[in-house]
Amino acid sequence: MRYPRFKFPELGYWSKHFANLPERFIRRKMEQVYWKSPKGDPRFLPTVVQREVFKFGKHRPWTREFYLENFPGKKLSPVLVEPIKEWSYFRGDRVEILVGRDKGKQGLVQQIIQERNWVIVEGLNTKMKTMGKKKDFPGIVVLEEQPLLVTTDIALVDPADLKACKIEWRWTEDGEKVRVSTRTGRIIPIPMTAKETMDYKLPHLYKEQPKDTPRDVIEKITFKAELKTFEMDIMDKMGIKEDRVARKTYWY
Repeated sequence: MRYPRFKFPELGYWSKHFANLPERFIRRKMEQVYWKSPKGDPRFLPTVVQREVFKFGKHRPWTREFYLENFPGKKLSPVLVEPIKEWSYFRGDRVEILVGRDKGKQGLVQQIIQERNWVIVEGLNTKMKTMGKKKDFPGIVVLEEQPLLVTTDIALVDPADLKACKIEWRWTEDGEKVRVSTRTGRIIPIPMTAKETMDYKLPHLYKEQPKDTPRDVIEKITFKAELKTFEMDIMDKMGIKEDRVARKTYWY
């Protein structure tokens, strides 16, 4: 078991993948500095005291709701999270509910919260929530999906017989890593929805914007690794040859 600590960058990939936000932006939004040594003051060593333990929930780390849940100075009780070596659930997967009143029902994974090993299944495992309640208005009751634990609450559905199954990762002859049902041996493909973000449905459908760096510039290889030091590389580029002979030294 482990604590969901956040020492940059310790953030679930799938939780931020859909938003397409830069890592530095998420760091800046989450950072809570309590004390920092004065810059340039020789009396102090470079020291930064900041929050290291965050409580992750349904809200994304860069949202206002997450900030209020982890308000500066607020004491948070630790939450134990079972470590998962290889994440096997993706947006768009068909899963079967194993617990609760929706036990046996199947649905599609709508959202992934990897920091807590949670997924949200569309239209299942819901509870009623009252919104907009005031003194003169009773509010509107809506159904809100609740998170499910991937280790005990759901199971992937085998496309061969549409029944829940256990899976394992295997390699094909072409060197592709795939999910395979242990019961039928059928490959469970990763849905195309997993590649969807806020900017595009599929990567090849994205239209470059005026401020975007062109794709060919990003993919251009500008550095070639060589077995030499930085000084040797500079000497080669400037045409400097080392012809000095080092004096012999003796170590006893």
